[in-house]
Amino acid sequence: MTESVLRTDNLGVEFAVPGGGTVKVVRGVSVEIPAGSFYGLAGESGSGKSIASMSFTRLPPTDTAKVSGAVYFKGRNILDLDGRELRGVRGRGGITYIFQDAISALDPVMKIGAQLAEAYVPGGRTAEEMLAEVGLPPEVMKAYPHELSGGMAQRVCIAMAMLPEPSLLIADEPTTALDPVVQLRILRLLDKLRRKSGSSLLFITHNLGLIAGFADFCAVMYAGRVVESGSVADVLGCPAHPYTRGLLEAVPKIDPEGGESAVRPIPGTVPPPSEWTEQCVFAARCSRALEQCFTDVPPRLHNGGRYCECRNPCHRT
Repeated sequence: MTESVLRTDNLGVEFAVPGGGTVKVVRGVSVEIPAGSFYGLAGESGSGKSIASMSFTRLPPTDTAKVSGAVYFKGRNILDLDGRELRGVRGRGGITYIFQDAISALDPVMKIGAQLAEAYVPGGRTAEEMLAEVGLPPEVMKAYPHELSGGMAQRVCIAMAMLPEPSLLIADEPTTALDPVVQLRILRLLDKLRRKSGSSLLFITHNLGLIAGFADFCAVMYAGRVVESGSVADVLGCPAHPYTRGLLEAVPKIDPEGGESAVRPIPGTVPPPSEWTEQCVFAARCSRALEQCFTDVPPRLHNGGRYCECRNPCHRT
């Protein structure tokens, strides 16, 4: 069996709410990211993807939340580590992040060279070498973030995340604000760097079409839970959960006769976490929903590396 770089076991995250009580935003998430793989995590905004990934290393806002379950990285449960040990996980050879909106992620009053210097580790590649890896000239070192285009800023963030030579790079919707051509370039760049360095990549997105040609494995999240996971060939080639199929049908496709084919959006929106129940939260938006879907906990179907939570799947896993 392939060794995993990170594995979560029944991961949960809940926040205190004004007036007392708590609300769960990540519910029983169990995923396993094989070493050296490209792993996609997909779902609509509000599904809990970003919060789940930030809880891996207790980044804000999960540093003040109640995090349960386990996150195993290199044989240790990250949730058991103290502050000093946690800083080690976030450093060289550990876990690094690329966040949404590159311009906002960079310090506006520091030049790019100074920001890259903070990520540099002795004995590793220099900032100039890493900039060259992502296709940027050394002159970028003297620029401020506002002087860069969106694509250039995103490449700087990639360089900064790769400088510590991480075992796992988490890219949280890094192409959302970019045009389709730049999106593809960034994806190809991330995949090239992953292959060259031997790192694993967790790519978070709301668009399954972005990971179809790059990822080895993927998981689909809805209402704080993983509703389907497995190899990309299985999950995207023959989706079992109606939500996965809905996400695929919402991706624009090229019509062989010219133009784009009609997009079929999923009706409704993701409900707020305060309305999430143990029953199937997607049932209210699902054309395949049965009466039991609204009253009973959905069965958890396993078949080798394939997983699905659904009472009436599109096909049996």
